[in-house]
Amino acid sequence: MDFLTSILTVFIAGLVELWLAIPLGLILKLSPLITAVASALGSIAASVIVAYTGADLRSRFLKWRYRTDRDLKESRIYKIWNNYGIIGLGLTSPLLFGSPLGTALGIVLGANRNRLLVWMSVGIVFWSVGLTVALYLGLISIKLNI
Repeated sequence: MDFLTSILTVFIAGLVELWLAIPLGLILKLSPLITAVASALGSIAASVIVAYTGADLRSRFLKWRYRTDRDLKESRIYKIWNNYGIIGLGLTSPLLFGSPLGTALGIVLGANRNRLLVWMSVGIVFWSVGLTVALYLGLISIKLNI
């Protein structure tokens, strides 16, 4: 597989899941920096796509799961949302359940789209760098022990 195809593969995997893209980039023998950047850009692109195509996501979800806004505000997820907000969601969702799902959840809970995308991007970059470094150092330690 040539260099550009490898980068595109990691980017596309980043659209789906950060946890998939980073190991894939290292398996394809891309440098850790290129792996982190390509996977982060793919994950950020997925968040942007979800944020801008899911405009009526909130109203559909409310009709499906809750009868009114008031029912949503009494739910457990909304109480967690009130404690941690956009910053907490943006920093934890790329690691816990993926940035596209985190973005969709933020939109459903009524987050400001632009502010949500900023914090999702910060979380994606943070976890991309952290996971890439951890996996790369882990691979180096495995190679040294063999």
